[in-house]
Amino acid sequence: MTNVLFRKDYKYLLREIKERVYRAQYEALRAVNKEIITLYWDIGRLIVKRQRMEKWGKSVVENLARDLQVEFPGMKGFSARNIWYMRNFVMLYGRNTKLQSLVAEISWTHNIVIMEKCKNDREREFYIKMSHQFGWTKNVLIHQIESEAYAKTLVSQTNFKKVLPPDIRRQAKLAVKDEYTFDFLELSGEYSERQFEKALMGRMDKFLRELGGALTFVGGQYRLEVGDKEYFIDILLYHRYLRCLVAMELKVGEFLPEYVGKMQFYLTALDKHVKTQYENPSIGIIVCKTKNRTIVEYALQQSKKPIGVVSYKITSQLPKGLKRELPSPEQAARLLGQK
Repeated sequence: MTNVLFRKDYKYLLREIKERVYRAQYEALRAVNKEIITLYWDIGRLIVKRQRMEKWGKSVVENLARDLQVEFPGMKGFSARNIWYMRNFVMLYGRNTKLQSLVAEISWTHNIVIMEKCKNDREREFYIKMSHQFGWTKNVLIHQIESEAYAKTLVSQTNFKKVLPPDIRRQAKLAVKDEYTFDFLELSGEYSERQFEKALMGRMDKFLRELGGALTFVGGQYRLEVGDKEYFIDILLYHRYLRCLVAMELKVGEFLPEYVGKMQFYLTALDKHVKTQYENPSIGIIVCKTKNRTIVEYALQQSKKPIGVVSYKITSQLPKGLKRELPSPEQAARLLGQK
């Protein structure tokens, strides 16, 4: 009995120590990253200052790259290309104190991607925050920018603001796009919902990346038993940062209001029989080929369960009509947590 208790206590002790080590490693990496970003900012600032004061041209960057590599032979990051990035870093964010405080939260490679691919400060802020908040890798970040996640997230249709707890409603809103691009699917012409589901299941890695990279797969045709009857959710996922189950229903046609009632039933069953006491309320996402935004708005108005209705495309172009739906800068600022 003593040995059994010892093994059990030891297992908990080992797990606790391992978690502490992982936290220490994460904090150490975070501190190192912050120092690197600060260093690169200071180098860029000094170059910009000298160029303005002394009217130095492009050659100063080439000379610095050569001399710094000689002085610090084992240290990466002093190529001419990277030093140009440092200078551009300061030129781009020099007058935006808010973004200056955010850039150290993500890696230098993430910052480079955002500098190169984003058009304005609001968009850059969105991708910096999303990368930090949802742990996007560089490849996920590139994919999200190229699929216009910024625009598609700002106009997403959900009822999260009304039904979710205040501490997660904004995060949840940011986690759902209005439209998803499944250009990795080999589907054309007419196809059934079952074929659609099977195609997504077969490319789960790309599917999860398009969804934002923070979701993990729980099950396909996930079985629920209610009142001695069986019900099946097309795809059940788990959001690691929101700490909630995400039920997805797949429709290959236009959105119909009755889909919301069915999703409410699934979410009620998940919250009663599957969700743990430490998790947030389950979220439902109804994925349709097309949707009428007014019909979606009306259908979600009385729903007491958190549901989003999204559309999908097999191509990667943002519809012209969607661009007219983009919110004002003030509305975008509120979503990003500035107001």
